Amino acid sequence: MMMSSMGRTQSPASDRRDHINSDAHLDADCVEMEETDFNWEEYLEETGATAAPHTSFKHVELSLQSSFQPGMKLEVANKNSPDTYWVATIITTCGQLLLLRFCGYGDDRKADFWCDVMTAELHPVGWCTQNNKTLQPPEAIKEKYSDWTEFLIQELTGSRTAPANLLEGPLRGKNTVDLIVPGCVMEIRDLCDPHIYWAVRVEKNVGGRLCLSYVGLDDPAHYIWIFYLDDRLRPLGWANENHLVMEPPTELRNMKSVSEWRESLEKSNKEALLNPLPLEVFKDHADLHKHSFKTGMKLEMVSPKEPFHICPVSVTKIYSDYYFQITVDDLSAEAKPCSVVCHADSLGILPVHWCLKNGVGLERPKGFLSQDFDWADYLKQSGTEAAPDTCFPKASLSQGFCKDMWLEAVNPMQPAELCVARITQVKGRLLWLKLEGLTKPLSECIVDVESMDVFPVGWCEANGYPLTPLLKPVCQSQKKIAVVQPEKQLLPPPPVETSPLNLTQPVAMDTASVNGKYSCSQIFVNHRCFSGPYLNKGRIAELPQTVGPGKCTLVLKEVLTMLINSAYKPGRVLRELQMVEDSQWNCQEETLKAKYKGKTYRSSVRIVRTADQVTEFCRRVCVTLQCCPNLFGPTQVSDKCPENCSIQTKTKYTYYYGKKRKVGRPSLGENSQEREMAKPTRRRKKRKAIFVQKKRRSSVVEYQTKESPQDSDYYDEEDDDGVEVSGSEEGSSSEPRAEVEVSGRGRPRRQSTQSVPVAHRPSHQRTTHSLSYSQNQPAKNTHPKTEYTEEEDRLILDSNPLEWSVSDVVQFIQSTDCASLAKIFQEQDIDGQALLLLTLPTVQECMDLKLGPAIKLCHQIERVKVAFYSQYAN
Repeated sequence: MMMSSMGRTQSPASDRRDHINSDAHLDADCVEMEETDFNWEEYLEETGATAAPHTSFKHVELSLQSSFQPGMKLEVANKNSPDTYWVATIITTCGQLLLLRFCGYGDDRKADFWCDVMTAELHPVGWCTQNNKTLQPPEAIKEKYSDWTEFLIQELTGSRTAPANLLEGPLRGKNTVDLIVPGCVMEIRDLCDPHIYWAVRVEKNVGGRLCLSYVGLDDPAHYIWIFYLDDRLRPLGWANENHLVMEPPTELRNMKSVSEWRESLEKSNKEALLNPLPLEVFKDHADLHKHSFKTGMKLEMVSPKEPFHICPVSVTKIYSDYYFQITVDDLSAEAKPCSVVCHADSLGILPVHWCLKNGVGLERPKGFLSQDFDWADYLKQSGTEAAPDTCFPKASLSQGFCKDMWLEAVNPMQPAELCVARITQVKGRLLWLKLEGLTKPLSECIVDVESMDVFPVGWCEANGYPLTPLLKPVCQSQKKIAVVQPEKQLLPPPPVETSPLNLTQPVAMDTASVNGKYSCSQIFVNHRCFSGPYLNKGRIAELPQTVGPGKCTLVLKEVLTMLINSAYKPGRVLRELQMVEDSQWNCQEETLKAKYKGKTYRSSVRIVRTADQVTEFCRRVCVTLQCCPNLFGPTQVSDKCPENCSIQTKTKYTYYYGKKRKVGRPSLGENSQEREMAKPTRRRKKRKAIFVQKKRRSSVVEYQTKESPQDSDYYDEEDDDGVEVSGSEEGSSSEPRAEVEVSGRGRPRRQSTQSVPVAHRPSHQRTTHSLSYSQNQPAKNTHPKTEYTEEEDRLILDSNPLEWSVSDVVQFIQSTDCASLAKIFQEQDIDGQALLLLTLPTVQECMDLKLGPAIKLCHQIERVKVAFYSQYAN
C-alpha cells in the first residue's frame, strides 16, 4: 500500500531551551498539565492494564540481533603464540560478545572462548594472506592433522566469512539495524507489478522503521514508511541481477520525463557505490514460498485501502509461481479497480467463510443488490470457485496477543504517526486495534499478528520517536493525586500588596508589579556549571536558559519544578528542598510534585517571597543539592564560571557542603522518639514488564555516567520517605524514618543494600570518607553496624582470573551467594576471560535472568574485576 506524507513530526529538543516568560506560562494550570504527560509504566500500573509481550513482535526481536551469525569464519590472534593467527568459527553471539572455536577442534567445546568484537583482534578470512601474517593452529591441536593447508581448504569451502566492514572501521560491532544510515540506497518492488523495481533513498531510520524517498523525487508528500524486513525491499542491483525492470512507480511515472528519471537513477547509483549498504541488512528477510492460487479464485481479505473491514476479493492475475494479483470485488458501474500484488505469505488474505466461522462481519461488495451476502450464492452467480484452505498456511496463529493488551501501532491513514493502541479482539491471526489519542477517531483497524506496523510498549521512547498519547483530561489526573497538606503561608500577606496573586489563576502582571518588592527578574540556568550528585547533567542542558521575570514564588516554583524533573531520583531532590529554610526569610509554602516509577510525591517547600532574598535562596538550594552555587540564579554565567567548577572534583563539592549532614525529612509534627525509630520495611509491589529497547553502543556499557557521581540506582525507593506519596504503593508521611549518613560522594550507606555494579578503574576508586570529618581525621561516633566500606567486601584472589578455566569460574560462583547460578556458567562454558567481559545487559540477555538476580550476580563479578585490577592488572 502506498504510504502518505510524513504527518506528525517531533519537535527538536533544542526548542525546549527557548526563553520562558512567566507572565504567559507560570500559572497553576501549566503546572498541573504535567499530569497529562503520558508514561507507559505509570499508566499500566494505575489502570492494571497489560502490555503485549515483546516476544510477540518477531520483527522487533530480529532487529535487535547481532550482525554476526553462528557459523561465520574469521581469523583470530593466537593468544599463546604472538604474531600468529588461526581461523575460528562463531558458535554463538551475545550482544557484542562472540563465542569462538578454533577450526580443528571439531565438536570439542573445551577450548571455546569469548571475545569482545570491539576490543579483540579479529579479521576476515584472507587477511593474513594479504598482510603476510602467519596462519598457525594452536599448540593443543598442532599434531592433529599432517596437512593443515588441505584441512583449511575443506573447512572454508562453502563457508561464510565474517564481513570485513563489521570487524573494522565505523561499522565495527554494529547491529544490523544500525548499518542502515540516512543516504543509503536500496530497491523497492512496485505496488502494482512485481517485475518492476525502483531505487529509494533512506531519509530516516527509526529502530528499523525506514522513511524512504524515491530517487528522483524528493517531495516529502511521497515519502513512504516501511520496516526494513519487508519483502518489497532489496539491495541495490537486485533487479539487474534477476533480469527485472527498473522503472519509477506506476502512479508517479508521469511526474517527470524518462530522461530525468534515468539521470537521477544513474547519479544515485554512483553515490551508493562510494558507501554501499552492507548485504547483512537483508540476511533476515523471509524467503518467499510458491503459491497455489489460480485466476478467478475468490477469497476474503482485509481491505488494502481502508483496513477497517474485511471484503470479498478475487485473484485476477498470476504473475509467477510466487506472485499473483488480487482485486477488491466491486460490482458498481463506475468501479475503479483496486488491486494489490500478493504472495503466498501475504498478510490479511483469508479463505472463504473465515468471517462466518469467526463471527466477524463481511463487507458486501459495492454494487451488490441483496442485503444478505451469501458466499454459496455469490460463487454460483459469478461462476467462480473459492480458494482452497491449503492456500492459506498458519491460518490460526495468534502469537501471544490477547484482548485488552496494549501496544504501539501505526496510524494507517497517517503512516508517520504511531499511536497508543488497545487490542479489542483477537480472531485467528487478526487483531482489532483501537487507536487512542487521535483528534479524529478512526474505526478499529485490523492488522495481522505478524504485521510490521505494530510495536511493543515503550518502542517509541526507546527509539526517540514521538508517540501520540491518550487524550487524558486534566481534571481526571488531578483526582488521582490528593493534596496531603493544604497550602498555607508562614507569614500573612503584607498590607501593601492589596491584590495578592492567586496561583489558581493565570498570571497577568503590569510593569509596576514586575519591578516591585515581590517580583524578581530573570533566573538563569547555567547548564555548563557542575550539576552535583542529584541532578542529571544531560537533562539540565535541555532546560530553558531563563525563567521569568515574574512573581518571586511563581518563578522560583517553576525553577524548582524543573530541577526536580531533571533529577536522577526526583523524590530525593524534593526531600532535599524541604531542608532549605531560614528563620530570617519571608517565605510562603508551595506544594511541589515529583514523579518517579509510577508514583507521584507531593511536599510543601518554603519559597522566599521578596526579590532581595532570591539570590541567597538560589545559593542555598545549590548548596543543599551539592552543585555549583552558580548553577541557577539571577546571575548569568558566560563560558567560564567564577567558581571554576568545571575543573573541580566532585568530592570537593560534597566535602565543602558537608558538615555531618543527616539526610531525612525535617520535623513536620512527629515527636523525636518517632524520628529515631527505624523505618519498617515495605513490601514493594511487583511492576508489570515494560519493553525497553536500549540503543546498542559501540563500546562496553558502563553503569556510572562520567558527569554524574550518583547513579540513580544508588538510592532505593525507601529513600523518598520525606515526601507524601500518591500511587499504588503504600506510603505515609507519619511513618518514622531512618537517618542515613551520607558518604563522601553523597551516597547513603546501608548495611544490606547491594548497588548496581560500577565499571571500576584503578585511578577512580570510590571514596569512603564521611562528610563529618576531614581526610586526616578518624570518624567519630559512627555506629559499626551502619558503616559499610569496600574493605568488608574486598576479594583476594589466589590466581589470575584471566587464566581461570570454566571449572574455576564455576567453583568461584558456588562460593558466593549466587551458587544457584553456577550451572549456567558450566552449560555456557564461561571461562575467566569471558567472566571479565560480562556486564549487566549481557548477563540479562545471555542468561535470561531477571534484574534482581542479574544485579546480584554482577556484584560478584565486579568483585573479581576490582581484585583483578588491584592484584594483576600491572
